[in-house]
Amino acid sequence: MRIGVLTGGGDCPGLNAVIRAVVRKGVSVYGHEFVGFRDGWRGPLEGDTMPLDIQAVRGILPRGGTILGSSRTNPIKIEGGVDRIKENLAATGVDALIAIGGEDTLGVAKQLYDRHVNVVGVPKTIDNDLSGTDYTFGFDTAVNIATEAIDRLHTTAESHHRALICEVMGRHAGWIALHAGMAGGANVILIPERPFDIDRVCEYVESRFRTRYSPIIVVAEGAHPIEGQMELQTGELDAFGHVRLGGIGEMLAKEIEKRTGKEARTTVLGHIQRGGTPTAYDRVLATRFGLQAIDAAHEGDYGKMVALRGTEIVRVGLDEATAELKTVPVSRYSEAEVFFG
Repeated sequence: MRIGVLTGGGDCPGLNAVIRAVVRKGVSVYGHEFVGFRDGWRGPLEGDTMPLDIQAVRGILPRGGTILGSSRTNPIKIEGGVDRIKENLAATGVDALIAIGGEDTLGVAKQLYDRHVNVVGVPKTIDNDLSGTDYTFGFDTAVNIATEAIDRLHTTAESHHRALICEVMGRHAGWIALHAGMAGGANVILIPERPFDIDRVCEYVESRFRTRYSPIIVVAEGAHPIEGQMELQTGELDAFGHVRLGGIGEMLAKEIEKRTGKEARTTVLGHIQRGGTPTAYDRVLATRFGLQAIDAAHEGDYGKMVALRGTEIVRVGLDEATAELKTVPVSRYSEAEVFFG
């Protein structure tokens, strides 16, 4: 077989580990050939490829990002996009495609599978919001980066007696904020799933100052107050219809200063959470996903996504994997609320 590999959507620590595992096992165990498509769905859409053999994947295990490049290209929104992909796959002799990505990338994979393209999916997102899998690779790295930042913010907050706000990624799901906030000992955690009461947040801030300690607030970029909407950085939409987020941290800082009289500052981690070396956990999980993905492609078990259930890697339908976002349940948020204030 000749198998294509692509990585779509936002970059993520562990992508290269998946590519490495797919190629290493695919070549040495099954004798397959591989071709890499550049920049997500743009690659098969335009027939832009690169060689992908064992030599190409040597030394990439600890590297962040993706050697294949990525983009938010959505071929479904391009007239004749699916037909162009099918034509280019045929022209390059590709029998099957392994698509590594999140909700949007795998949503396209599902639609291509429905149009008789042989596709296997691998779940990738630092947000950990894909249903069908307990964890996605990249999440552990993002949480560790955010936790280290929160640890550092504690010391400067107490030195200057300020309220410090740490804005982390999380458009519709607050998993990074929840885990990093709990691990970093945040005094308030705000997530998209639970609209917040700014008056209650200010009460937590003042309560913390009364203990002679300074408050740390962790807020997901998609969090929003009860009485308002998400604070948007711009009104621009990407190819999948998502609005660019950003600014909720600064909005919080201004409100806290106005309502409490205490100085507040915001740190926005942004793309720092997505870059750099993956943790050991993410390297192992990504490698296991890659090994199972090439097994599925070899066996012709298409239309599936590899997933983590407990400690085992299983296969679930792409329809199940993309049916709905996995959001933070009330019970998990209630656990964190014990430590607020």
